[in-house]
Amino acid sequence: MATAENKRPRSSGGGVERPLSRKEILGTKKAIKELIRKAVAVKDHLARFPDFHKYERSGFSIYLESGHGNQLPVPTRKYIQNLLKANMEGTYGSEWPSEEKIKRREMVAPEARYILTCQYTDNDIAKCFMKQDSGVECAHVTCRGGRLLGFVHYRFIVEEDVPVLYVYELQLESSAQGKGLRKFLMQLIELIACKSQMWAVMLTVQKSNTDAMVSTTIWDM
Repeated sequence: MATAENKRPRSSGGGVERPLSRKEILGTKKAIKELIRKAVAVKDHLARFPDFHKYERSGFSIYLESGHGNQLPVPTRKYIQNLLKANMEGTYGSEWPSEEKIKRREMVAPEARYILTCQYTDNDIAKCFMKQDSGVECAHVTCRGGRLLGFVHYRFIVEEDVPVLYVYELQLESSAQGKGLRKFLMQLIELIACKSQMWAVMLTVQKSNTDAMVSTTIWDM
């Protein structure tokens, strides 16, 4: 069995790197923990990016709204459960029943954050503007009147001592796929991560899920 040659770590300048002291390590961990705390404390990350409240392409219009796992309305929770099953049951096969239980727990956790993609009729939009004109807030928070077409479930976590925005799920209905929406959502995710001072965006895709792997790699062009 081959073994790696034991060498001293060196800096780019050729000098020996000084190992971090315990105080420095603890300070770094504290700073990372504070970044996560601040990111989680933001009530609505989508509100920071007004250009991403709506997505339009060739007559396809989608409005984005925010959500928290422990505050999702019952119809929204059921929709997410059904879409996960429709999109993922075939991928997991016989393992789906146990995996579904895990995903159901994850989806309603307090630390879970959501971007919901909703399609509204012209009548719904007109009612919203009427409310705004009357001084009533009509924000992108609950998708009460629209039809859900997908969602992103993400969290702020520490992965291998690095603060990251981790995408747990990015699920779209078949009617919303192939329209560039996945790319749009991932661009938004990257902006949220950057604004929150995360060091990376991470997501996991099963090798057997070929369609998802391709669309993620080429940004659903």
